[in-house]
Amino acid sequence: MSSLPDVPLSVLDLSPVSDGHGVGEALRNTIDLARHAERLGYRRYWLAEHHNMPGIASSATVVLIGTVADATESIRVGSGGIMLPNHAPLVVAEQFGTLEALHPNRIDLGIGRAPGTDQRTALALRGPGGLSAENFPEQLMELLEYFETDPARGVNAVTAEGNKPPLWLLGSSGFSAQLAGRLGVPFSFAHHFAAENTLPAVQLYRENFRPSETLAEPHVMLGVSVVAAETDERAQFLAGPSGLTFLSLRRGRPIALPTPEEAAEYPYSEMDRAFLADRFGSSIIGSPETVRKGLDQLLADTGADELMVTTMVHGHEDRVRSYEIVADLKN
Repeated sequence: MSSLPDVPLSVLDLSPVSDGHGVGEALRNTIDLARHAERLGYRRYWLAEHHNMPGIASSATVVLIGTVADATESIRVGSGGIMLPNHAPLVVAEQFGTLEALHPNRIDLGIGRAPGTDQRTALALRGPGGLSAENFPEQLMELLEYFETDPARGVNAVTAEGNKPPLWLLGSSGFSAQLAGRLGVPFSFAHHFAAENTLPAVQLYRENFRPSETLAEPHVMLGVSVVAAETDERAQFLAGPSGLTFLSLRRGRPIALPTPEEAAEYPYSEMDRAFLADRFGSSIIGSPETVRKGLDQLLADTGADELMVTTMVHGHEDRVRSYEIVADLKN
């Protein structure tokens, strides 16, 4: 059975933009947090691809991965993930081949099939008649082929050949779980926003797993939302802005992360509170002891091999402190 001291911890960062602060500050905070994460012993630092969201600055994901890798020395840096339908496979291969060549054995290529945005923005990214999530398996196979030398192919990703980073498939349902299992690659599941699918997807992945040249046994990493503070009350207070941000997004009015005071003073309806309770029921929010119990229970329920923590709070110092508390729980 997995236990917290033995399970690697990693970071998923969306470069949150807080109300009253700009994108530049959000990106500089990402670099600072990555350095802290490396010092604290986190294994990976992944950046997420989202578009057209005022509270998220990680949309140019590949650029940010390179910047973080330059600013750190040993922590693995990668994508959580690149939404493949938004990009030509050739371009992704060239980009990640370049990153791997510049930072050998430190880059992870996490791939997802969702757009990471609304349909209108997805169309702007892809162009009329562009790529589609329905063609994801074909796009993925094309991407993987570019990392291998094939003179007969005619079109080659020169920087990718011989510079293939480890591939991860990301998912929030059973589709990617089955595909990851059949390909024999590690699987990262978005428990933080699809908790109801976690156990079925993990089971599907393990049932469908076929050993490959890169992976002999299934490897499951779970993305989990955590806000840790000195007390349960303080953690709940800091977590408020994330709930209000998601509520605004659901209403079609995305916003930057408000302050905890603004979130606490917001006039939530009973329906709002019920929605947020359901939406954030899988989040682990509280004191060190509360967070420890929550993570231990998640590991006991799923047998996950790795946890990837994402923390969305307004203040950068509070975010850094949350990751410090989580890292200390391994000791």
